[in-house]
Amino acid sequence: MKFSVSRDLLLRPLQLVTGVVERRQTLPVLSNLLLSVDGQHLTMTGTDLEVQLVARVELPEAAAENGEITLPARKLIDIWRALPEGSKVDFVLDDQRAVLRSGASKFQLATLPASEFPGIDEGAGELEIDLAQVQLRQLIDRTSFSMAQQDVRYFLNGMLLEVTPDHLRSVATDGHRLAMCTLTPGAGDGKQQVIVPRKGVNELARLVAEGDDHLRLSLGSNHLKAELGGYTFITKLVDGRFPDYEKVIPRGGTRESIGDRQQLREAFSRAAILSNEKYRGVRITLSEGLLTVQANNPEQEEAEEAVPVQFTGDSLEMGFNVSYLQDVLSVLGSEQVRITVSDANSSAVIEEPGGGDALYVVMPMRL
Repeated sequence: MKFSVSRDLLLRPLQLVTGVVERRQTLPVLSNLLLSVDGQHLTMTGTDLEVQLVARVELPEAAAENGEITLPARKLIDIWRALPEGSKVDFVLDDQRAVLRSGASKFQLATLPASEFPGIDEGAGELEIDLAQVQLRQLIDRTSFSMAQQDVRYFLNGMLLEVTPDHLRSVATDGHRLAMCTLTPGAGDGKQQVIVPRKGVNELARLVAEGDDHLRLSLGSNHLKAELGGYTFITKLVDGRFPDYEKVIPRGGTRESIGDRQQLREAFSRAAILSNEKYRGVRITLSEGLLTVQANNPEQEEAEEAVPVQFTGDSLEMGFNVSYLQDVLSVLGSEQVRITVSDANSSAVIEEPGGGDALYVVMPMRL
C-alpha cells in the first residue's frame, strides 16, 4: 500500500471520520481508522459500532500500490494537524508499520489488520428522502439542545425524526422542556418515526453544511443512513417509543406576551449571573406592558431586569429555569418572540409571533 496526498485535501475528511471514534474502546481496533486505497480512490472509515462514517477522497494521482490497513485515529489526526499547510504526505505500508513522510518529518505508526475492522450491518432502507443540507441542519439546530443526557428513559436521549406526506419534523425533550421543528412538504406514504441517538445527531450536525447541496436520507427499521458528497453516514436507531409529544403541547393559552427576542435574551443572561447555580431558577412577572425577571441565590444576592413587552391583562408571576429560556431564544431566528401561558402553573409556549417552523414548551418550576 503506497500513495501520496496533500495534507490539506485530507484534513477535513480525517477530522470528521475521527470524530466518530471513541477515545476509550473495549476492542483495540475500534480506536483505529480503516484506510483503503484503490487506484485514485482513498476511503477512510471510523466507527464505534453505533455510528459509522465513511469518507471517500479522490487522490490527485493513482496510488503506487493498492491495499487496506487500520491506523490509530487520534495519533493520525494529531500528526495531520501538526503538519504545515500545503505540505505533501507520502504514505507507505512497510512490514505492517505505516510510514508517513512529509518534508523533513517522518512518522512510523503501528497498525492492525483490516480484516479485524468491524462494520455496521445497515439492513435495507424502508424510506428515502431527498432534502437540502440546510434543511436537515435546521431540524437539528432548532431541537437538539433539548435532548436528554443519560436519562434512564433511554428513548429521550435522542431526537425524534417524524416523516409524513405533509411534513418532516424533529422533536426533542428531556422531560422538562420540548423543542419541535416542522418542515413542509413531507415525503413517503403514511407516518414513520425514528429516534436518532444523541451521538448520531451530533455527528450528523458536524457533517452537514449550511449550503443548498442536497443529501439523501434512508430510514430503516434499525438504522438511519445519510449520503452527501463523498460521505456515507450510518447510525443505529434507539429502540423505543417516543412520548406522544402532541399531548405535551399546551393549547389555547389565554395570556400572550410579545417582546424583542434580543432584549429578552440579554435580560435573561444578566439575571442568570445571580441565579442559584444548581437550580437556575428565575421569577418572571408579567404586568401591563412589562416583563420583569428576578433572580437570587443562597448568598442573598439579587438581580432584576425589566423588558417592555406587548401584554395586557391581569399580572402573572411564574418561575422558570433560566437556562431553558436562554437556549430557546438562542436558536429562534425572528426579531420578536411570543410567550403564551394560561396561568402561573402552566407550561410556557414560546414561538415566533407568526408561528414559524419551530415551537418550544418550557415547564414552570417552583421557587
